[in-house]
Amino acid sequence: MDQSNYTPPKIWVWNKENGGKFARINRPVAGATHEQELPTGRHPLQLYSLATPNGVKVTVMLEELRALGHAGAEYDAWLININEGEQFGSGFVSVNPNSKIPALLDRSGAAPVRVFESGAILLYLAEKFGAFLPTAAERRAECLSWLFWQMGSAPYLGGGFGHFYAYAPSKMEYPIDRFAMEVKRQLDVLDRRLADSEFLAGADYSIADIAVWPWYGALAKGLLYEAGEFLQVQDYRHVQRWTDQIAQRPAVQRGRMVNRSWGEPSSQLRERHEASDFETRTQAQLET
Repeated sequence: MDQSNYTPPKIWVWNKENGGKFARINRPVAGATHEQELPTGRHPLQLYSLATPNGVKVTVMLEELRALGHAGAEYDAWLININEGEQFGSGFVSVNPNSKIPALLDRSGAAPVRVFESGAILLYLAEKFGAFLPTAAERRAECLSWLFWQMGSAPYLGGGFGHFYAYAPSKMEYPIDRFAMEVKRQLDVLDRRLADSEFLAGADYSIADIAVWPWYGALAKGLLYEAGEFLQVQDYRHVQRWTDQIAQRPAVQRGRMVNRSWGEPSSQLRERHEASDFETRTQAQLET
């Protein structure tokens, strides 16, 4: 499709599907499309998600909290199939009116607390359990700055570069070129920071790393949009070091598996309700 002579109309009208691979679930209005209650388990925290980078942030955080011994961080993780529009069910919309994964329901108090937006969930859990968030003012500011850097930057990587490079109905030079330039600039921002600091907020691993790693760590290893060669990600050697260091953490390895329904069977745990689910899944695979 030749877009070179496109002139926007005076008033935009939604009269056709738009969005390439995700056209069927894209729409210009919010709210539920159908009645669908959410399942609930027995644990204080109920997570409704999918193992996209934004979903992985939260499951990694929860597994890290569990690794520290926080019993109150035990959780049920329910799979939300966004390709089937489950994020538009009435139950999910009641937890996240923005209809995006992940969404968290905390039932540990007198009344349930809903938390949506992955960065907000990380901050909520960090404050609730007193973990992975520095308390000293300067270090806390650094951590939160990188957390919000990720929240502001990832749309250029996902909805910008990722969409036009991997999912758009046709390849267009201008948007791919524009967003590739921005993504490489972001990688350079990270690389320069990580040249001077072991982790993003300083010497200690924090929610800043947990937020950034699922996006930019996957990108650094060529796993995101299969764009590693195109973006020459190997050139960012400090990002590579940091990515590998975090990938070795057992909680990160577990968190990356939760609500994953694609790829190698050994990398998947579609739903997680007990810590033993990881062992049960592994044993089942060994027997097949």
